[in-house]
Amino acid sequence: MNEPHHHSSLDISVSGEQGLDLPARAQAGRRARLAVIVVALLLAAGAARTIVSNVLNAHHLADVTSQNAKQYVSVVQPTPAGADGRIVLPGTLRGYVEAPIYSRATGYVLKWYADIGAHVQQGQLLADIDTPEIDQELAQAQAQRDQSASTLALAKTSFDRAQQLRQRDAVSQQELDDRQGAYNQDVANLAAADANVRRLQQTRSFQHIVAPITGVITQRNVDIGDLVNAGNGGAGRALFAIAQSDPLRLYLDVPQTYAPQVAVGQHVSVSEQELPGVTFDGTVTRTAQAINVATRTLQVEIALPNHDGKLLPGAYVQAALQTDSHGLLTVPGNTLLFRSEGPRLAVVDAQGKIKLKPVEIAQDQGQTLEISRGLDAGDRVVLNPSDSIADGDSVVVVAPQKGAASTPRGTT
Repeated sequence: MNEPHHHSSLDISVSGEQGLDLPARAQAGRRARLAVIVVALLLAAGAARTIVSNVLNAHHLADVTSQNAKQYVSVVQPTPAGADGRIVLPGTLRGYVEAPIYSRATGYVLKWYADIGAHVQQGQLLADIDTPEIDQELAQAQAQRDQSASTLALAKTSFDRAQQLRQRDAVSQQELDDRQGAYNQDVANLAAADANVRRLQQTRSFQHIVAPITGVITQRNVDIGDLVNAGNGGAGRALFAIAQSDPLRLYLDVPQTYAPQVAVGQHVSVSEQELPGVTFDGTVTRTAQAINVATRTLQVEIALPNHDGKLLPGAYVQAALQTDSHGLLTVPGNTLLFRSEGPRLAVVDAQGKIKLKPVEIAQDQGQTLEISRGLDAGDRVVLNPSDSIADGDSVVVVAPQKGAASTPRGTT
């Protein structure tokens, strides 16, 4: 009777324990699901953050790329060259007469008497040359001349005697003619010998080097003992160089555009960088009367007085010529583009687009250019254009920095 009761108690106990575990298990399941949801939310948030970051980075990269693709340029407007302007051309001063002096005799320098900077007069002795070979040739020529003179004297005596004998019909006419022919030949031989002696005497006189003009010694290329050759052979350089420095000559190459405006007698203002504030007045003495085909310029010669000796031959100077520059426009030199089709200027239009304009340069003055054709006064010309700039490029115009117009091409 007691055994069945035992079993029912056990069943009640087990059922009670199972009833107590159901809420705990449900709570544990809810926690697990909550954890899964939280993890999923975190992963979704991380993925969303990554997507948003990538999108933002893509937009930033696009903005940076668009920003870098823009070309920023500085522009300048052309200025009129003026109705009564001047063109400034470079040139080199030359002596009015420049004489390189070579030796006419081969020998060794015995002594020189004038050094560089010395003022010499025409005919003044500059150097002596020892010429032993010429001395020997002259002695030989004089001996040959004496020999020819003796032969001529004998031939003359024989011819005179034959003439006397012929008068008495003691010799034939043929013999007289032979003696006359021998006499005439000896006369010619003596004349040739005299000419050879005079030639060698003249050559020997060249052992004395003298100044051909009055001027200043600008070069001395020899010293005692140097071997010099006749003419410009051997070393190939002059023994001395002399220049007349008053007046001076100045040669200019005037562009074809201004060639018709240059006239003989026109005054030219000459300046030298080493003499600031000082100008010298020169006069156009002659022109080539022809345009150089290679350079399209007219060569002009200017005479420049130099009484005080301030200007030196060989100095680099600038000469200003008065010209009529009406209609010409001036732009900085660092605006020019060199293309295979010819010179171009990059101009920005109203829409911010680049247009490459072909231009004709009237005068290149270094830092500035005078344009005669292809440019308008209202054009906006790009300063320091890049070599890659092309027609149709979009650019952003910025205010030029102070002094940008004079910035050399290629600098930043």
